[in-house]
Amino acid sequence: MSSSKKPSQQPSQINLSAEIGQFISLNQEAFAELLTFIDFAEKFTLGLVEVNFPPDVDLLIAALQNNPDCENIQFFILKCVDANLRFLRDEIIKRLSEIELESNKKLVLIVRGLENAIGVFGEYPPVLQDLNFVRDAYKRTVPHPILFILPDYAITRLAKFAPDFWAWRSGIFRFKTPAITKENAINQVKNSEILDRIEPPEKQERIDLLHRLLMEEKPTGQQVTDGNLRSYSNILHQLGQAYLSHIKPEKAREYLEEAERISENLQDELFQAEVINTLGDTYSLQRQFNLGIKYYEKSLLIARRLENRLSEINALFKLGNAYLDLRQFSQAAKFYQQCLDIEQEIGDRYSQASTYHELGRVAQNLREWEQAKTYYQQALDITIEFGDRYSQASTYHQLGIVAQNLREWEQAKTYYQQALDLKIEFGDRYSQASTYGQLGTLAEAQENYVEARLNLQTALEIYVEYKDEHWAGIARKILDELPE
Repeated sequence: MSSSKKPSQQPSQINLSAEIGQFISLNQEAFAELLTFIDFAEKFTLGLVEVNFPPDVDLLIAALQNNPDCENIQFFILKCVDANLRFLRDEIIKRLSEIELESNKKLVLIVRGLENAIGVFGEYPPVLQDLNFVRDAYKRTVPHPILFILPDYAITRLAKFAPDFWAWRSGIFRFKTPAITKENAINQVKNSEILDRIEPPEKQERIDLLHRLLMEEKPTGQQVTDGNLRSYSNILHQLGQAYLSHIKPEKAREYLEEAERISENLQDELFQAEVINTLGDTYSLQRQFNLGIKYYEKSLLIARRLENRLSEINALFKLGNAYLDLRQFSQAAKFYQQCLDIEQEIGDRYSQASTYHELGRVAQNLREWEQAKTYYQQALDITIEFGDRYSQASTYHQLGIVAQNLREWEQAKTYYQQALDLKIEFGDRYSQASTYGQLGTLAEAQENYVEARLNLQTALEIYVEYKDEHWAGIARKILDELPE
């Protein structure tokens, strides 16, 4: 008679079981109440489950599916990933028709991910309008208990914008977030910071994570505790930066202004200087450069009072950018030179690259082509030295403009292509538009109008995609004036 050894659990299974156990241990009361709700719920019954992070949703669903009290329950999971979803009931009915019901088991629907369609701001999301409008039809067409698993902000918006549907709720269950989940989310936010700048605006992963972290510091209807003020204000600042990178300056200001108020209360002047600088950026993005300058000057005063050289460099650099955009070139050059002097004084060679790049732009605008070329080459040498391929793209682009103005057509095209290749490599779609635009004007100068139109049309499409009306208007104008 042979004996068989019971297979041991895989490490991943053991880890998952441990994570589920930790999550349920933290939320014993809420989980027990949810199990009772599932046990007694019959026909259409609405339960709302507050879980702020998707990994914890996975743990909760796994805990329900593996709980002995649910052995007579057939859970059906509907994962909503479409941000444009409007008719949820139709989607539920369609999906229910595709599954096979298990005999002698009660069907319980779990809807997760609906926050993608609910969104974090804006009035009356279409999916909530429809929920409110067809709420009575749910009793007839979806005769099963439904659990909506949503983060804090989405439940708040559901209550606000679908009050009639909200009134059907028979229970609301709030689950706490484990510390490890928050730590992982914070690390994910840090790792996605650079990608957030170069992904299309509709890529909302980082903003979504930041909003979930913000809810952890300040749940709906509660005040931020003194111990959470610093981390809360940091998240506000990061949200402002994220919305700014997604070309949403007004939304960015909402969070940045609150972050500045908190920094004043905390008497954290260095953080306040950072936030003020970013507030200036929101106005500069809207081409309100004089207003941006007021914020940069305020930040510069704080930095000098604190004798913080890095903060001083940051404010000086932004002042240079604003004056360059105002075409006040001597003033811009003065601030950039002050930047460069401090960077050389403290031995910050890497930062000198961006300063040389901007000094190149000043010389270029003054049509001092050889001086511009020298500055750009200095910037390029440093970025190559430090292996910063992403930053090389913008310098190659500017070298292309210089070569084009010197009527060095082939050299200009080579530089533009090098810039474009790097931007494509790093997925920086938005800044590809400017290079396509330059390739268009280069082809126009060579009377290659077919190629010019093709490149300019590509640039226009990207600007429209990013809702940049200023540059879209310029691209349209050049296209309209192109000979047939």
